[in-house]
Amino acid sequence: MKRVYVAGHRGLVGSALVRRLTGEPIELITRSRQELDLENPIAVLRFFARERPTHVYLAAAKVGGILANATSPADFIRNNLLVTINVLEAARDAGVEKLMFLGSSCIYPRMATQPITEDALLTGPLEPTTKRTPSQRSLVFTCAGATIGNSGRTSSVSCQPISTGLAITST
Repeated sequence: MKRVYVAGHRGLVGSALVRRLTGEPIELITRSRQELDLENPIAVLRFFARERPTHVYLAAAKVGGILANATSPADFIRNNLLVTINVLEAARDAGVEKLMFLGSSCIYPRMATQPITEDALLTGPLEPTTKRTPSQRSLVFTCAGATIGNSGRTSSVSCQPISTGLAITST
């Protein structure tokens, strides 16, 4: 049976995933922020070793809107990179079969042709109010590819726009 971990299950996207997955023939795994600090690499490694998820949806992130991003950019970048790196590395070490990272669509140019295609990534001027987020997301994509590549498995990383943001899948 598939063991599916949804990180960020209380957020907008994560809660939608949980609603969609409820009733499927899987074992659904969730943990609140109080139960699992995704910024703590030891806690994340232990969680993955103990729970052994086969599939992971990474929808966890620090979010706060335009004002919060503008006034505390380093906090957002640091938190989100730590969470992403910790989950990617723990997933790799635990032998997770599939991982989907869900992120913001603001990495695409402000005036990208709709519907957005993967090749539009970072091809034009970005939304000024979220100018740091694309750099952060680019680093996350690079990290995801490197982490999967280091696993020794034959994998590919794909960045795909979806209605709620951006999905990175490892296959």
